[in-house]
Amino acid sequence: MKWAVTITVLAFIHAIFPGYAEGQKIPGQAVEIEADNGIEWNRDQRMYVARGNARAARGGAEIFADELTAYYRGNDAEDKGSGKNNKEGQTIFRVDADGHVRVRSKNNQAYGDQAVYHVEQAVFVLVGKTLRLETARAKITAQDSLEYWEDRQLAVARGGAIATSENRRLRADILTAHIDNQGRQEIKQIDAFGNVVVSTRNVIARGDEGVYNPKTSIATLCGGVKITRGGNQLNGDCAEVNLRSGKSRLIGGRSRVKGLLSPKK
Repeated sequence: MKWAVTITVLAFIHAIFPGYAEGQKIPGQAVEIEADNGIEWNRDQRMYVARGNARAARGGAEIFADELTAYYRGNDAEDKGSGKNNKEGQTIFRVDADGHVRVRSKNNQAYGDQAVYHVEQAVFVLVGKTLRLETARAKITAQDSLEYWEDRQLAVARGGAIATSENRRLRADILTAHIDNQGRQEIKQIDAFGNVVVSTRNVIARGDEGVYNPKTSIATLCGGVKITRGGNQLNGDCAEVNLRSGKSRLIGGRSRVKGLLSPKK
């Protein structure tokens, strides 16, 4: 049997889903928290725990986990004579999600083993061995952490981060994805930092940092750039690589462009 409650729903949803300030009205939209094994209120520790295939939903946004825990500040007294919790004045400052975490909103989904949402900083952090962010056109994976910065509309993948789309691939120590908050919420730009590598079927380009535009499929790399195609290599300060066509060229920079060309026999 699926257990569902409406206690703390408003505060809980403000904590989990972006774009709703504390105390904001949500007219005409039903919100609920569900869990297979029930929902517990711990007044001493000031928290609510939803266990067993837990789900919180509002409109088109949902978060799933084996267990969801919301920590709050404020009024935790019981209504006189009713034995029910008085939720008015409560403020959720942190939400933990544990086990098979999945966050879904429109066309984007993020996955991890655990997650913490820091409400006051508006930062949602996923960790674990299965970190990935999936959009309609791209997928981003990471080894250390995957962050979502609500106010800035940013997703940050740290540690061996990789962005893939069709046969195109961008890898770096850190990838920062700028998300368009209109329409399909697609990634409009990816900034790459540290040991940047972009690759297509026939070109590999390396640099210290880069910027990738998914709409144009053009990656701009700078800092110790090396472009390798077969046995040929070009070195310079900056380069442009079209990941769709495979064409690349060195641009700008202060140092002299160098090339190592291996003619066919």
